[in-house]
Amino acid sequence: MELNTIQGGIAQDGRGSIRFVNEFDMSLVKRFYIIRNADTELVRGWRGHKIEQRWFYVLSGEFSLDLVKIDNWAKPDQSLPVHNIILKACEMKVLNVPNGYATAFRALEQDSELLVYADYPLSHAVEDDFTWPIKYFKSI
Repeated sequence: MELNTIQGGIAQDGRGSIRFVNEFDMSLVKRFYIIRNADTELVRGWRGHKIEQRWFYVLSGEFSLDLVKIDNWAKPDQSLPVHNIILKACEMKVLNVPNGYATAFRALEQDSELLVYADYPLSHAVEDDFTWPIKYFKSI
């Protein structure tokens, strides 16, 4: 799998704390959004990007993220292997998902928030947005 995580850290003193991921090179980032699911049952996905890549960072709580490397964008094989990653705010990691993947995810804790960065502007999204039913690859 071509996924890459970038480890962050935390600095604490009497004033409080600062979470950081200093090794995350944001020069490719064009936009970001924050996702907060209504509850822990809702699964968002499957959504894939042939050209765009994404970076995921959990602001609070934790998420279960399923990933599939797409083999055929017109009709992907439904038995492709699904890789699961648990992302937790307390781990302070950025997960880079390169182009060519589809994702499905759900919050594991109420009020969890997921920050997502993308490397193309919103105007490009309509050209590179592929979706499949939630049970297409597997249910999480």
